[in-house]
Amino acid sequence: MNAPENATHESQTASSDIHKPVLKPIAPIWHTVVLIVIVLGFSLSTANSQRAITMQHGRILLYVSTMIWEWLLVGYILLGVRSRGVRLRELIGGRWASISDVLRDIGISVGFWLVAMAVLAAVGYGLGLANANAAAEAKEKLGFLVPRSTAELGLFLGVSATAGFCEEIIFRGYLQRQFAAWTRIEIIGVILQAAVFGAGHGYEGKGRMLLIAVYGVLFGLLALWRKSLRPGMIAHGLHDSVEGVLLHMGVLR
Repeated sequence: MNAPENATHESQTASSDIHKPVLKPIAPIWHTVVLIVIVLGFSLSTANSQRAITMQHGRILLYVSTMIWEWLLVGYILLGVRSRGVRLRELIGGRWASISDVLRDIGISVGFWLVAMAVLAAVGYGLGLANANAAAEAKEKLGFLVPRSTAELGLFLGVSATAGFCEEIIFRGYLQRQFAAWTRIEIIGVILQAAVFGAGHGYEGKGRMLLIAVYGVLFGLLALWRKSLRPGMIAHGLHDSVEGVLLHMGVLR
């Protein structure tokens, strides 16, 4: 009786191993290193340059150039993963098969966003970002991004949608998978991409960079759970859009 039982156990173990996902790099190492250098270099250089563009040419040029820049980064990523036979659909995680799939991901994204806002509020309070001085500093640093006119608000919403799509591909679709494949540990991939995500927002200041890194961890966990970027893309775009509208209306100061 022991032999058949052992054979059955070995068969089940082998079947489990076959269906266990294998973490494989989706692009060459040099390609990822170059992307990280570009993202961090851009972060270090944009704090003053973005403000200068706004002062000299207005927010519309800033918004348009931001959208072009993020699409260029996605284009660079797609060129890199093509060498490994990876397509955009694979980075995103499949596609919607029915309207119920769409509604489900929208519901998940809204629920995630509400929970994330509560988490970030608690973390921000712990970091001292909720006091009056920190709020005034953030307003001074980020005031140049706030849309003033209706035309600027319309373009800002375009920037928000672009950020939701492109940044989820860059950080959760590409970097998270690369880091996880290199370390063989998915949660390490989540943490490392979040660190780059936070560091990539240098224009917001050190405290908010850490807060954004926490947000990146939450997005990474969502992508890991859903095996898809779609809920994160929706939540990301929703967050940026709502924030822009509230700033435009003067609700957030």
